[in-house]
Amino acid sequence: MVTFEQFLALGLALPSATERLTWETRVTLRVGEKIFAMGTPGESAVCVKATKEDQAELLAAAPEVYSVAPYVGRHGWVLVELAGVDAEELGDLLTDAWRSTAPKKLVREFDRELGTSRRT
Repeated sequence: MVTFEQFLALGLALPSATERLTWETRVTLRVGEKIFAMGTPGESAVCVKATKEDQAELLAAAPEVYSVAPYVGRHGWVLVELAGVDAEELGDLLTDAWRSTAPKKLVREFDRELGTSRRT
């Protein structure tokens, strides 16, 4: 089980990620002005940006953990039940969401620091 505080820490560990309170109660994780994840303290789930393909795979693999996010789900976003996900998996989801949102140059620098050769 992952806590909301762990969710924030995982997201904010990514390069240039920031936290902003939006809609009075929703904490958004952003790179620049673009949101890649969001949630509300005290709620059981968070919302993470994903592709439609990844969304379909996640829902098929673990429907008790993943569901289509309200409002933005039609774009691929998933609702992640914190009680059903481990920190490593959520970290991977957040990293993928960040990658799809961050400027390509920043992603290349991140990959270079990690010593990976992932294409963006």
